[in-house]
Amino acid sequence: MDNIKSVGVTEDYNYPWIKTVGEQPLIDEGIVLEWTDEPKGSGAMNKAIREGKADLAVVLTESFIKDRIEGNPAKMIGFHVLSPLIWGIHVSSRFEWGEKDLKNHPILISRKGSGSHLMAFLLARQYGWEPGQLNFEVIGDLDGAKRAMEGDEPRIFLWEKYTTMPLVKQGLFYRVGEIPSPWPAFVTVASAHALEQYPEHVRKIRDRVYQNATSLTGSAGLPQRLSENYGIALEDIREWLTQTRWASSGQVSKQSLLSTMEILESHQLIQKAIPMEDLVDQRFVTLE
Repeated sequence: MDNIKSVGVTEDYNYPWIKTVGEQPLIDEGIVLEWTDEPKGSGAMNKAIREGKADLAVVLTESFIKDRIEGNPAKMIGFHVLSPLIWGIHVSSRFEWGEKDLKNHPILISRKGSGSHLMAFLLARQYGWEPGQLNFEVIGDLDGAKRAMEGDEPRIFLWEKYTTMPLVKQGLFYRVGEIPSPWPAFVTVASAHALEQYPEHVRKIRDRVYQNATSLTGSAGLPQRLSENYGIALEDIREWLTQTRWASSGQVSKQSLLSTMEILESHQLIQKAIPMEDLVDQRFVTLE
């Protein structure tokens, strides 16, 4: 048996992947599909892909594009989530906070190059802050953020709104606002090794995920399953589902890729845009 290793964050967005792994669609072809939860986010997944520790990954769009431009040999084989990611702007509930009080406080990030890192620059522009004056504190994951929020100094933390909803309801975090990503939330990425060694298996896995995403959309029992799997209240899951659209094919909008690179370049997060064809494996993706 050969193993194809896939990785993603522990969030409801990846339920079609979890379902696919449970089905083991390639077992009769001698392929075992593995899944690993990565609590440290997209920066850690890009690193795993680079180092050959993962074959497939579900990565934040902005994080992968930046990493690809900086030399990651992996390529995008499709979008996974077409709707934006809604980032909650969180602070410690131990302090009296408002949006006007955010400036000059440390911003918690999972790691450099992660979504929480890159979105901080968009937050800075939204509030008119100088990007060069941002002060980052690397905390690894959500548990690290919880520990950091217990400190004596007020801190800011950007993370997916619904994943942190239980912490907000418990009173550990206070959400002062939201900032949506100006691009589709997640891409599916394949390592150079996987694209060379297992191209048809990679295609079959991706297409099964798309099939599952399509069948799950609108499924009557889906909200309850997601609520139980991810520990998020049923009413919050239902709200999340109204805002979330999974991809169902390998069609990729040229404008989405171009716009993402333009925004990253305008924030000096990449040196320059690259041809869209260099971001994707065109055996898997139709650019439109």
